[in-house]
Amino acid sequence: MASYVYVAAQDDNKVSIFTMDEASGALTPAGEEPVAGGPSLLAISPDRQTLYAGHREVPEITSHRIDQQTGGLTQTGSVTPPGQPAFLAADRTGRFLLSSYYAGGQAAVHPLGDDGSVGGAPTAVVDTAVGAHAMQTDRSNRFAYVPHIARLNDNVLEPPRNNPGPNFIYQFRFDADTGALTPNSPLEVAQDGDLGPRHFCFHPTLDVVYFSNEQGCSVSAYQIDEGGRLTAMQTASTLPDGVTERNTCSQIQLSPSGDFLFVPNRGHNSIAGFAVDAEGRLTPAGHAATEAVPSAFSLDPAGRFVFAAGSATGQLASYRINGDTGELTPLDTYAVGERPMWVLTTTLDG
Repeated sequence: MASYVYVAAQDDNKVSIFTMDEASGALTPAGEEPVAGGPSLLAISPDRQTLYAGHREVPEITSHRIDQQTGGLTQTGSVTPPGQPAFLAADRTGRFLLSSYYAGGQAAVHPLGDDGSVGGAPTAVVDTAVGAHAMQTDRSNRFAYVPHIARLNDNVLEPPRNNPGPNFIYQFRFDADTGALTPNSPLEVAQDGDLGPRHFCFHPTLDVVYFSNEQGCSVSAYQIDEGGRLTAMQTASTLPDGVTERNTCSQIQLSPSGDFLFVPNRGHNSIAGFAVDAEGRLTPAGHAATEAVPSAFSLDPAGRFVFAAGSATGQLASYRINGDTGELTPLDTYAVGERPMWVLTTTLDG
């Protein structure tokens, strides 16, 4: 098996492909695939055979077969979604593709072909609220969540606008047989203060989910009960004490072991690390400086390296993860194109 890193450069209309050295984390260019329409989102099927791209310049989602020997991409399908997608994720079976729509305030589910391709009409389109920023199913594949940020059009390179967003999480039941979405009860999980939940990830073994809070500059942990309902258990700052500069959080990811969690800060331009205990609670584990405006990052599948893209610099920075403490050690930087908005790492069978 070999490890690959894919980086979507929105303003260059391309996806850069790198191979990763398993021992050092060093990247070697393996090619570039032209992807028209401003590729800003990437997702992968559970069998790692298909890559999905969301396009920002035009409302489109495309599927691409992954060559297991080279990492190359061949488009297999496309679909016109309800609007410009803000997030893509396959369900746990690989039969459906979930998406959220920031501007349109919607969430949708599209069926996938036997080969993983997109192309069919959606099985579900539901109205949520403006600022819908992500959508995924939990480990059981029975529940889906859609977070909504607290301030709209919040560009960290500009002063904050007085444009409040919904600031809540929607809870849905997901039918893995039909792709249908139905509201859970309650539908909304309100936030205390302007947290602005943006992206989220699930603990690999515990019924706990973690949200990066865009405006709150923090991460919140929630317990998931048997009915898929969320109960807040902890919120921890992603910034060092005393920092007052303009900042927003972007993505969030756990190490495969569940021992460490990472969240990038845009403005402070750092990655915040946390150690995760046996109950899923967080303890700060330091910060590592990044390229300017780290909107996208990814851990390698083994949880040994981090790759973070500076959307303001077009550079991808790499780090080694200390397996005992979670501390990040800078390694190298790579040119990846204008406005890199997504980083995806995976292993391929080749």
